[in-house]
Amino acid sequence: MLPIIFVMPVIQLLVLSFAATYELKEVNFALVDMDRSIVSQQLITQMQATGYFELWDEYTSTERAVQEMDKGVVSLVMVIPKDFSNDFATGTKSEIQLIIDAVDGSTAGLIQSYASSIITEFGRKRNGNAIVRIASVGGNLSKSINLISVNWYNPQLDYLTYMVPGILVVLVSMIGLFLSGMNIVREREIGTIEQLNVTPLTKSQFMIGKLVPFWIIGMFDLLVGLALARFGFEIPFLGNLFTILIIAGIYLILIQALGLFISTITDTQQQAMFIAWFIMVVFILMGGLFTPIESMPGWAQDLTLGNPVAYFIKIMRMVLLKGAGWKEVLGMVLIMGSMAIGLLGISINRYKKTVN
Repeated sequence: MLPIIFVMPVIQLLVLSFAATYELKEVNFALVDMDRSIVSQQLITQMQATGYFELWDEYTSTERAVQEMDKGVVSLVMVIPKDFSNDFATGTKSEIQLIIDAVDGSTAGLIQSYASSIITEFGRKRNGNAIVRIASVGGNLSKSINLISVNWYNPQLDYLTYMVPGILVVLVSMIGLFLSGMNIVREREIGTIEQLNVTPLTKSQFMIGKLVPFWIIGMFDLLVGLALARFGFEIPFLGNLFTILIIAGIYLILIQALGLFISTITDTQQQAMFIAWFIMVVFILMGGLFTPIESMPGWAQDLTLGNPVAYFIKIMRMVLLKGAGWKEVLGMVLIMGSMAIGLLGISINRYKKTVN
């Protein structure tokens, strides 16, 4: 159990922070250059210079390039028409066709956005009066207005800054839920539960005694994760650390109370692990870690109101990245506190000091 408690969270935080990312890196694209001019070559060079796109091969026909996309080799086909450089030089509207593999909708959106920005920036630098039109499946997008964007809270748009606080919540949740979920049922499996039942301990004292050690372990893991996030990933800590610790203490009581409840309704550790894992998967997928809650259907957004992971992920990001204080997060903290008290009461009531 010691490696699970202390080593696994650190390893998972290091691995998942780099693996669980939606950043676009080194997308292979096929080129159909019918113009074969210096201007078209300069555009292709700029596409590759960004580090987001890698030229896979050049083809003489669009059909041949699309076949490579069908094989899954490339995700983007760029078609540069004839007379592209002449139209570009005279200020005539120049059209470039982008054919994007949209099996993964989020990735396709990023490819279109990145490619559009690169092409538009190329047109602005080469000819301030030129309007670069990008042909896409959704229609024609005309870019003739220069936009200057200012990104708050994550100026460099670093995906690690967004993901690390959420992943840290998930890891602490897994430790708290799994360890507490196997707690009482383990006593039942090895036959020591009867010895505990005949002691003068009340049910409340027994459950609190089971909760406190793993609460301390969970807080220790959280501190290690926060230190790794701050000094390893350089995540900005704009909020108060003590605010995070107090809220984390409430959250861990809630998660461990859920684990203790699971432990009271199961007979074996295997059953407890299956139920805990099922609940955790649902919590993670609907917690806003990988997909925004606002983009979910209405019924799914309603279900997240009972998801403690969703509350704590939002609080972690607000406090760490935005510098939010108690005024901004108090409502969510009260909800988690109410859920913790309710679940702990149910777990204590569910536990019986008698054996059938």
